[in-house]
Amino acid sequence: MKNLTFFFLFGTLICFSQHSKIEDFKITILSTMLSDTHIGEWGFSAIIEADGQRVLFDTGSREKTVLQNASELNISLDSIENVFLSHNHKDHTGGLITLKKNFPNSFSKAHTGKGIFYSRPNSSGISHYILKNKYLLESLGVRFITHINPSQIIKGLWTTGQIPRKYDEKNWSELGNIVDSNGKLVEDTIPEDQSLFFDTENGIVLVSGCGHAGLINTLTYIKDIIPNRPIYKIIGGFHLLNLRQDKLKWTAQKMKEFGVQYFVGAHCTGLNSTYSIRKFMNLSSKKALVGSVGTYITKEGIFPGYMQ
Repeated sequence: MKNLTFFFLFGTLICFSQHSKIEDFKITILSTMLSDTHIGEWGFSAIIEADGQRVLFDTGSREKTVLQNASELNISLDSIENVFLSHNHKDHTGGLITLKKNFPNSFSKAHTGKGIFYSRPNSSGISHYILKNKYLLESLGVRFITHINPSQIIKGLWTTGQIPRKYDEKNWSELGNIVDSNGKLVEDTIPEDQSLFFDTENGIVLVSGCGHAGLINTLTYIKDIIPNRPIYKIIGGFHLLNLRQDKLKWTAQKMKEFGVQYFVGAHCTGLNSTYSIRKFMNLSSKKALVGSVGTYITKEGIFPGYMQ
């Protein structure tokens, strides 16, 4: 099994090295809790623009949040072929139906991790939002593409696929159950959790929805895929809220080892957790901050808007 894993990662590295680095990019948050004049919610979404290509990363929670925020930010959602779904939770998938209906020529390819459509029995039944609406979305023209391993979704932009859980981060509620591929009822560890990353001249950029696989597990896996490259900018939700200070300190130390220089903690990262990470990493407020709706990052740095 170890030989198979090595062979796969080696093959992925060769494939990755054959593609040029992203030269120009902009990642803008369209859904998160903190906002000024736009709509805030418990959810996440971001638009990724990279060398003339665009991908919508997650779709927020409420039906019209991303739709309205994008409009107010003068961001067009027209002709975006690819949408990336980090995991099954409604606060990351709830806007997809409305977005597809409003932009029928967009979002024809939805990139998901294996396990997103597993049944998750609870008091209200066995279906969850994305599973319950799978056939409706397909009827609207959405084709789901399942990823297990690291894959290039468009030129230069990669999904991690399912992320090995090397460290016991347990960035999930530990309350839910899931019916796995063998039909067994087991703890729901959000197995489909995936993040998106790309390389640039200065290092790798990572975008995360909730980081249920664990932030350090995710960084470790990317480092296995692409050795000898710093992971220098990360943005998104990382499920660090209410984490003990000793665990936050460990997380910050690991982030420093991976080369992280810029950190935008949005959604489930937690306000106090983000400030603790900033303190432990000895970063300035210009390099580590809480992301709000409209916050964006480019190769030049972080642009927080009014809510900084």
